[in-house]
Amino acid sequence: MEKMKRVLLKLSGEALAGDKHTGFDEDTVVEVANQVKQVVDSGIQLAVVIGGGNFWRGRTSNKIERTKADQIGMLATVMNCIYVSEIFRTVGIKTVVMTPFECGDMAELYSKDRSMEALEQGKVVFFAGGTGHPYFSTDTATALRAIEIEADGIMLAKAIDGVYDSDPKLNPDAKKYNSINLSDVLNKKLGVIDLSATLMCLENHMPMMIFGLNQENSIVNALTGKFTGTYVNAE
Repeated sequence: MEKMKRVLLKLSGEALAGDKHTGFDEDTVVEVANQVKQVVDSGIQLAVVIGGGNFWRGRTSNKIERTKADQIGMLATVMNCIYVSEIFRTVGIKTVVMTPFECGDMAELYSKDRSMEALEQGKVVFFAGGTGHPYFSTDTATALRAIEIEADGIMLAKAIDGVYDSDPKLNPDAKKYNSINLSDVLNKKLGVIDLSATLMCLENHMPMMIFGLNQENSIVNALTGKFTGTYVNAE
């Protein structure tokens, strides 16, 4: 993958929770912030989407109607982005939180033009609230925003260190891919990201890098030629 000038980093909510598995592990978030500071200081423009799984998933309860459940999930991502953006500021990173719906003075209303301007000013832009619509995951929001801001690629920082041919939690013999094409991800039904996000990335030639957030210096390594996760080529 060529050197990236503008990237979108997708952070797993569960990964940010660390060993606690819910809420935030502040040491983990501070480590992410320190790595992002190195990336931004090197001149790379960075936007961030954060999942809400450390608080809520759309199917957490089968007693709540899907639309309302997804709305709760959207608000979980807003909480995550506000929290993480504040930790980023403590290490000297300028940030902007944007949502696709009004959130009072807690976030700015999303605009491609405003987000691009902020990125060019060296700010880290957080895209909170998903797409603003139910039935779309933060994977879809990640693909959509990456395409809109004309990112060179997506970095997926997950609780798992790459793409495997089967679930490594269930199969100790699961094989990890060093690289794989998006079309093969679809054909093999590997479930790297959800179907709508995969199709959007394939159609718009958006490559991905998938790696484990808890690996030492993983974000910086992904952008400096020391990548040990899985490259997902947009083919």
